Amino acid sequence: MNILKRGSKGSLVAMAQLALKRSGFYSGSLDGVFGTQTESAVRYFQYSDRLPTDGIIGSATWRSLEKYIKGYFKYSLKRGDTYWMLAGRFATSVEAIRRANPGINTNFLQVGQVINIPYGFDAVPVNIPYSSELVSLITEGLLVRYPFLEKRIFGKSVMGKDIFSIEIGKGEKEVSYNAAHHANEWITIPVVMKFLEDYAEAYAAGGRIGSEDAVSLYEKTRLIAVPMVNPDGVDLATEALTEGSEYEAAVNISEHYPNVRFPEGWKANISGTDLNLNYPANWETAKEIKFSQGFVSPAPRDYVGTAPLSAPESRAMYDFTREHDFLLILAYHTQGEIIYWKYLDYDPPRAAEIGNILSGVSGYPLELTPESSSYAGYKDWFIAEFNRPGYTVEAGKGVNPLPLSQFGKIYKDNLGLMTAALSEI
Repeated sequence: MNILKRGSKGSLVAMAQLALKRSGFYSGSLDGVFGTQTESAVRYFQYSDRLPTDGIIGSATWRSLEKYIKGYFKYSLKRGDTYWMLAGRFATSVEAIRRANPGINTNFLQVGQVINIPYGFDAVPVNIPYSSELVSLITEGLLVRYPFLEKRIFGKSVMGKDIFSIEIGKGEKEVSYNAAHHANEWITIPVVMKFLEDYAEAYAAGGRIGSEDAVSLYEKTRLIAVPMVNPDGVDLATEALTEGSEYEAAVNISEHYPNVRFPEGWKANISGTDLNLNYPANWETAKEIKFSQGFVSPAPRDYVGTAPLSAPESRAMYDFTREHDFLLILAYHTQGEIIYWKYLDYDPPRAAEIGNILSGVSGYPLELTPESSSYAGYKDWFIAEFNRPGYTVEAGKGVNPLPLSQFGKIYKDNLGLMTAALSEI
């Protein structure tokens, strides 16, 4: 984890501010700027946690703050402790503690036994920019809170960061959602992760997700979600990555494209390949279109790569998809409040029917992909390869990256869509 101090900025600073706010030591805005108020909060936190009070977030301070991002902490039981007492002391619930400690007999708690205690706040934050580190920490917290969730690492990015799925359900019908093929569309990550959290909580409580019975969905389907396809690119776009050879190479690439804001306008992977133009679905046609537009070498956006699947991230998604039996996929992007559904003349069974249902519950019109963007995308390849329904969901409206102030509307629009995609297969 990066060392943060006064003058630092970016998504990691915002993550630290969130942890400080959750711990009660910070009351300022989550603006991602390490100023005097953040430094003061760090000092008070360090003093309280018996750390050197230097106002700098190094490895020891990060370790102490991380539990407020993961959303749980380890606790060693003391004489007289009960789940009911612990829930009151730490502002959580007995059920949350019980769920996070499967296999422990609550009637025979033992002194010195170490248990997980989830905090009372939601695990998935929706008020700070995302990074690969944030996704990793949130995922750990979700797996503790909801032990029936599963994580599977299936690939590595250019920089060696994990590309993984989070899976829920035990039915035979497999569905997959993915987010953040494009770096500056990172707001799609909390959309998918928040849905996973809400679904897991609804299932655990025997309740509903959207208009559907969560237990019924869980029994009939298996949702396999990839929350972040492009971890390096997201880290660059949200300023979690601000140094090193890969960063300097990206800076050099960006200098040839002054009209693309750096780093927030960056869509590609860290090597400058647009992942959603790197799949074997008329890739040569996509190359011809994008080369004619001037994207003939690594770029912040729209460079198709040297060959189909030349990027490790798209290769990982390709192999991952072929290993499964997905009946339907949703690929989350921004922006436009549109659902794109067809690829060329392919018309998978029920694709139009399901697409119209998704349109109805979200308010997003179902449309054909514009010609200039009709090739080499993940959705395009999935439809061509499997002849099954695949949809690109363009969430929100405006200029990418969309502000977090849009998250509430985006999630409201897409909660029913994601639920319907599970229930209609």
